[in-house]
Amino acid sequence: MNFNNVSFECAFGTSEQLVPSTVPEICFSGRSNVGKSSLINKTLGRKSLARVSTKPGKTVTVNFYKLDNVRIVDLPGYGYAKVNFDERKRWSELMENYFRTGRNIPIVFQLIDMRHPATEFDISMLQFLKHYGISYCIVLTKSDKLNKTEYNERLGKFSEELGDLADGVQIIPTSASNGSGTDTIKSIITEISERQ
Repeated sequence: MNFNNVSFECAFGTSEQLVPSTVPEICFSGRSNVGKSSLINKTLGRKSLARVSTKPGKTVTVNFYKLDNVRIVDLPGYGYAKVNFDERKRWSELMENYFRTGRNIPIVFQLIDMRHPATEFDISMLQFLKHYGISYCIVLTKSDKLNKTEYNERLGKFSEELGDLADGVQIIPTSASNGSGTDTIKSIITEISERQ
């Protein structure tokens, strides 16, 4: 797979705008400010493909990127406290329709900040994916912010903290700064692409 072939395709803010699912859609999901856009850029080897912001809650659309015969999908971040009720309602409706309308979603990379236990919103998202039988990997971001002792401690605790939500699920520590873990993500994307 040639990761240099990736390009922005389209973005939608409501479920009515969503284009049909014609190729596998590989999703990146996570709370606001978890480092989702930065990790997408690092994985795909592009500095500014996915827009990165210092302010959380800036990704408010479903963003599609074309990569050979798959799409990379950057989902809007969740859990930002300052987002008003109407915006939360719009996000909920958009996500519900995105996931529940028979789209070809072979995997969701569910991002969680490695420095902290999963949030209530992270747990809810994992429960949603599990309930609807959507395959996911748990991607731990910002691993470079931890020293070796903290890294090993947090990695060991995630399975315990997530319980059955982590059973049989691949856990991938990553860093958008030094690129650790991105080769694993790229391998999963390549494997999905080669099935087509």
